[in-house]
Amino acid sequence: MKAFFTLVFILLSSHSYALEEAEQLFNQLKPSLYQIKLIDKASGEKSSIGSGFQISSDGIIATNYHVISSYALHPNKYRIEYFDYQGNKGNLSLQSVDVINDLALVRRDVEHEMQFFELSQNTPHKGEQLFSLGNPHDLGMIVVPGTYNGLKKESFNERIHFTGSINSGMSGGPVVNKSAQVVGVNVATSGNSIGFLVPHDKLVNLFEAYLNTAPQSISEQMTEQLITSQNKLISTILDSPWQAKKLGEKAIIPIIDVPFVRCWGDSNADKADALILTAVANCSLDENTYISSQFFTGTMEIEFRTMQAKDIGASKFYRLYQQQISHAGAGNRANKENITQYQCHHDLVMPDNQAINNKTIFCTRAYKKFPDLFDILYLSASIDKENQALVSHFTIAGINKPNALAFTRQFMEAVLWN
Repeated sequence: MKAFFTLVFILLSSHSYALEEAEQLFNQLKPSLYQIKLIDKASGEKSSIGSGFQISSDGIIATNYHVISSYALHPNKYRIEYFDYQGNKGNLSLQSVDVINDLALVRRDVEHEMQFFELSQNTPHKGEQLFSLGNPHDLGMIVVPGTYNGLKKESFNERIHFTGSINSGMSGGPVVNKSAQVVGVNVATSGNSIGFLVPHDKLVNLFEAYLNTAPQSISEQMTEQLITSQNKLISTILDSPWQAKKLGEKAIIPIIDVPFVRCWGDSNADKADALILTAVANCSLDENTYISSQFFTGTMEIEFRTMQAKDIGASKFYRLYQQQISHAGAGNRANKENITQYQCHHDLVMPDNQAINNKTIFCTRAYKKFPDLFDILYLSASIDKENQALVSHFTIAGINKPNALAFTRQFMEAVLWN
């Protein structure tokens, strides 16, 4: 079993000092590093695998929420197990989670005070060399030198941009500076030596909250975190500028002026044989919150599409128009275990202050395990412009009723026809 924790070095520099520093750090920190496994009780086989690191002398270990998510949702089906650098193993108990920042605290039984990682009190500086530790692909613990590149731009939930190879199995492992202090937690990769870390202050907040008051229910804790996060997101969006932008010849659409909502455009203006000229604007929140492998939330997608007929009759235009609006769907992954069926309300909206009448569909589906949270889908299609049309569509995952109504109202008021 000792061979399991054989040290592997991935060097991103040809300089020998990188090897020496990495080796020194590993030897110093290895007693507090763990492989974390989720074991299916019925089969006795591992269901997921990741990394973790001890952050207190009495056995508290930090890891990613997604490493132990199945246990958090189904504690009777799984158990959490650790392996240390000497090949010892034992069970872990789940203590607390931060589902928004993908963090979890687990505990091992200890008979005496143990060595643990120190959490840094400072943020790294741009270009500072860091070291990521973890267990990729069940190959053994590795040390990956890399570089701190600040916070990821265009992100609502903060993530550190780390130049270094974070691979599967390293999730939940620590990233330390040269003083062996934790400055981040491995969480994701985009390949090509681009990794993302949870900033260490998120772990500090979770740990301090746990020391102050341990959660009585992980499910209730997750619900509270999801509600708090979507309140922050929607209030930020509603309080930010909504820029009016022309789409096609007549439509005026809103573009939300926040860095974490990104927009793209397209059209078929170059297609001489097109029966309908289209112009499309898509905007989305480029991140989500992981609940399970079959359930993601926290997403937002917005689409506007204008259509104008070219030399075709009204009935054919209407059929093609109907095809365009029939593909609207939810923007997040979810299954029947987690959500109800959509319940939809159809209406005709004819505002006094706008030169456009719409047929609208507003649909909601409830979260079974997280009360008061819903996915919403809104679709609006103009009905009075003969051979022209505007379709407006959005989906938001994990929102409560007041925020859903507030966003929908502001959205409808911002879509105009010139």
